[in-house]
Parts: sequence; structure tokens; C-alpha cells
Amino acid sequence: MEITQGSPEEAASGQESPQDFARRLGLPFADNLLLSRALTHRSYINEHPDALEDNERLEFLGDAVLDFLVGAWLYNRFPEMAEGELTRMRSALVRTDQLAEFARQIDLGLALRLGRGESGGGGRERQAVLCAGFEALIGALYLNSGVSAVQAFIEPFLRRAVDEILSSNKDLDPKSLFQEWLQSQGHGPPEYRTVASQGPDHARVFEVEVLVNGEVFGRGAGHSKQAAAKQAASAALEKARLSA
Repeated sequence: MEITQGSPEEAASGQESPQDFARRLGLPFADNLLLSRALTHRSYINEHPDALEDNERLEFLGDAVLDFLVGAWLYNRFPEMAEGELTRMRSALVRTDQLAEFARQIDLGLALRLGRGESGGGGRERQAVLCAGFEALIGALYLNSGVSAVQAFIEPFLRRAVDEILSSNKDLDPKSLFQEWLQSQGHGPPEYRTVASQGPDHARVFEVEVLVNGEVFGRGAGHSKQAAAKQAASAALEKARLSA
């Protein structure tokens, strides 16, 4: 089955069709419904009742596939690395901001099917949306072509990212690093505050802010409060580096 073109509405908005997206990246998709589903955010379903399903189930599957393949890749790539270091490296490679960066590298935002409100509100650049879309794409690629195809697709991303992670200590706990920086500046401990949560129970996304003396220093999103807090700490560390 050949992937069909996007709707006239999508074409008019400049959105990339699933067919063009697959062709641009050389992805071996034959099932138009599967790829379209991977690119469909729940906000699109809310505005288009005729659409069958959003990408949240594929996101769940892709998350599991990524955990396994990234772990296996690290195990073989770093035979001298201890279990604790491997765990930290895997966490750094599959966390929200890193997967969102992978999505940006392939311009995934151009192909996402978003509702008008989400799109107008910057959803095509929102980390949580991009991360979820990338995980859903991995889940769809796994169902369509198997583990080997996902492995061939993801390994170039991992090779590029792992050097940066090691050189900048991104595998270390950002909350600990941020607290150490605060102490060096004479500040007390930060405060982490959950400010929002959305989505169904199996794919809930939390948003967390980190505050220093009442000032918001960073904001993050993730599928758990702990993951979102780590993203907030990473954003705060970046702010601290830029202001240094």
C-alpha cells in the first residue's frame, strides 16, 4: 500500500505529508495509516472526529523499543562502562530534551498533525510534543519494519549525541549539578513545583518549574514528575551557563 498525500487543508498550511516525510528520510513505510497515526497528536483528533487514532499508543511502544535498543547499543559501544554509568547514559539519551533534539534534526515538527490551537501555540517546537512524536515514529517503524530498521535509523543519532553527553557531563544528574552550582553561588536549595499535567494516565505529561528565591530558573516536561524536574534543572543549568 502506498502512503497517501496529506489533506488539502494540511497542504495549504505548509504541513509536510506523511508520504513526503517518509520519502525525505528514506523510511521504508508501506502502511499509510500507521505512519499517519504516528504523526497525529491528540489535539488533531479533538478537532477532526473523522481521524481514527492519535499517536499515544505508538508513543508507549516506541518508548519501550528505545529503552531496549539504546541499552543494547551502549552495552556494545562501551564494554568497559559499569552498570551505573550505562544507566545514566541511557537516561541521558532517552530523556525528553534529547529525543526532542533528535526530532528537530529530522524536522519532525513539519510533519506532525496538530490541532489549530496546539499548532498556533508553538506545538511544533514544544519539547514534550516533539519527544512524543519521535517515540511514536519509533513505535511505528518497529511495527512496520522490525528491530533492525529501528536500529539502523537510531544509531546515527546516538553516535552524534553520546560524544556531546560525555564531554559536557550530561549523563550526570542535572538536579545535583544545579544544586552544586547554587551552593557555589551562595544560594540555598532550589524549589521544584509541578505546574501542569495533561494527557491520559498511560501517557501523562507533567510540567515542573524550578525556583530559586521565588524566581523561576527553568521549566521542564516529562512522563513523570521526576523526569520533568530533571528537565527543569537542565534548563536552569543552561540559563546559569549563559549568564556566567
